[in-house]
Amino acid sequence: MSSTTPLSGVNQPLRGMALVVGATLLFASHDALSKFLGGLYPVVMVVWARYVVHTLLMAGIFLPRSGLNVLRTRRPLLQTLRALSLLSTSLLFTTGVHYLPLAEATAVNFLAPVLVTALSAPLLKERVTRGQWVAVVLGFVGVLVVVHPGGEMFTPAILFPLGSALGFCFYQLLTRQLASIDSPTTSNFYAGLCNTVVMTALVPFFWSTPRWDHALLMLALGGFGMSAHLLLTQAFRFAAPALLAPFSYCQIVFAGLLGLLFFSHVPDSTSLLGIAIICLSGLGAAWMQRRR
Repeated sequence: MSSTTPLSGVNQPLRGMALVVGATLLFASHDALSKFLGGLYPVVMVVWARYVVHTLLMAGIFLPRSGLNVLRTRRPLLQTLRALSLLSTSLLFTTGVHYLPLAEATAVNFLAPVLVTALSAPLLKERVTRGQWVAVVLGFVGVLVVVHPGGEMFTPAILFPLGSALGFCFYQLLTRQLASIDSPTTSNFYAGLCNTVVMTALVPFFWSTPRWDHALLMLALGGFGMSAHLLLTQAFRFAAPALLAPFSYCQIVFAGLLGLLFFSHVPDSTSLLGIAIICLSGLGAAWMQRRR
């Protein structure tokens, strides 16, 4: 299937764009909640709540329709590796936003699509053009500008969103490999269930009984995450991934607005320049991939 073709064969780009923008708002809201809850409870507990709710909601929606068939996969090892890549991203990013501003941490995490371009050559044997390598270098320059000496991001905690970006890069590469093997529903359900099992084994060592209102926020956290993934899945039914990719950067804008609204943070001018460079590099890589 061509990368310029919607997954369902239905070409409704405006609907696809609206769904992606909605997904980015949910992702940004999820991250803002993670930042708030991560300051009150252990990160392991916050991430556990996110995946438990995700899995229970997925089960409630899809098990009545498909039964256990929704969990059948021809590549269980790849699905497990994909799930663990996503789990590493969740743990590292939730830890990172506890120490760092939301917008800047989100922007650094958006280095992932650029890393996908860089690693597509050695891991997937795809040809990476000179222009795409320029986009890769530009992305790293953007990170260096965000992490400028004297800024809020010039701290060892920057390693958390960088590690998160690397984990999400591997998650995207594995998603690409599984796209022609398993359905998006199977992949999303498998990831949620696998990570729920892992985190349930760990959470007793970090447990702190939440207040009832914080427990409701944890429910919302899982709901935001699952809903965002479902919106993305629906978006790709109506428009090609290459067309929709630029709209994913709305998440950085929403992260900045939520950071201002709830955490009273305004990025400095140098950080804004770095964020713009990272966005430009990702958009450039997506545009060149679409041309191919």
